[in-house]
Amino acid sequence: MSNLFDKTTDALATSLAMRQIRHNVTSANIANAETPNYHAKKVDFEDALARALDLDGNNALSTSHGEHFGVGGKPAVEPGIYENPDVAMNNDGNTVDMEKEMSALAENSILYKSALQLINKKMAAMKYAISETR
Repeated sequence: MSNLFDKTTDALATSLAMRQIRHNVTSANIANAETPNYHAKKVDFEDALARALDLDGNNALSTSHGEHFGVGGKPAVEPGIYENPDVAMNNDGNTVDMEKEMSALAENSILYKSALQLINKKMAAMKYAISETR
C-alpha cells in the first residue's frame, strides 16, 4: 500500500480518534455527576501520541546492516484511561467536578473541530492538486 498521507495527516486522524474517546469519557463523567461513589475518569493520550509519531526522530528504530529487515509501521496509540486523582470527593463519594468537566468538554470540542478543519484543508489541497493535473 502506498503512503498517500503524510505524518501530519496520520497524527490528525489519530488525534481525532483520541479526542472522540476523551469526549465519551468526559460525557460519562457528566452523566454520572449525581451517582453516589462514582469516580471521575480521565483520558491521557498526548504523551502516547507524541511517542507514536516520534516527531523528533529520537526513538526511530534502525538497522545496522543493509541486508537486515527494516522495521516500521505505525505503532498503536492507546489512551490511558484512569480515575482522576486531581479532584476532591463529595459527601456521597462522587468525584465529578461539573465545572472542570464542562470546561474540559468545551476545550476538547474546540481541539476536535480544529483538527477536523486541518484535515479538511489538507484534503482540499490534495483534491486541487489532482484536478489541476488533468
